[in-house]
Amino acid sequence: MRGKTAEDLRLLELLAPVAEAAGYEIVRLRLMGGDHRRTLQIMAERDDGTMLVEDCTALSRAVSEVLDAADPIKGEYSLEVSSPGIDRPLTRLQDFETYAGYEARIELDRLAENRKRFKGVLAGVEGDDVAIDLEGEDETTLVPFAWISDAKLVITDQLLKRGAEARASRLAAESPPPAGEGDHEAVEGPSAANKKRGRRPPSALRATSPRQGEEIEEIEEKS
Repeated sequence: MRGKTAEDLRLLELLAPVAEAAGYEIVRLRLMGGDHRRTLQIMAERDDGTMLVEDCTALSRAVSEVLDAADPIKGEYSLEVSSPGIDRPLTRLQDFETYAGYEARIELDRLAENRKRFKGVLAGVEGDDVAIDLEGEDETTLVPFAWISDAKLVITDQLLKRGAEARASRLAAESPPPAGEGDHEAVEGPSAANKKRGRRPPSALRATSPRQGEEIEEIEEKS
């Protein structure tokens, strides 16, 4: 889900190593727009989940050097590098583990129980399945990660608090407080993440159709 089209995936293959070398990981890459005016949107973050304005600037410069040399995009386009935002997209299996205990919306690439969209509280992962406590269900449902076409967090007070604490922790680490002041506490997930429920296997979803085949940096103009 980090890339949506074949062109996205080719660009991701080119640029992901560049981002990693600079200390970032690409969360999502999308090349959007028509043939005459396109935008290459890159969402990225550091290992600690933060992405400040200066990070966006640094990654934009690193990516631009490779894009200028490789010239993989025909025609004019603009480059936009940003953080994933508070209500971030969940594009990697590890994201569903990291944000266990937080509310999310998930969309599938096929019908399951006559619908594609689900909402609930993430409960981690089991193998290649995403565990989610769906609204109105007594058991935790397991959804194959391969079925998920789109997923993102829902903004809640808990999520806003987590984002603020993560940002504060990073700023404090980069600018140590005066001697005598207490250390910042580690950011933890909500207690709901520790809630134990029965597991509802993927087969219980009864798929009914086949699979179909914020911090924002300046926008840089490319031609």
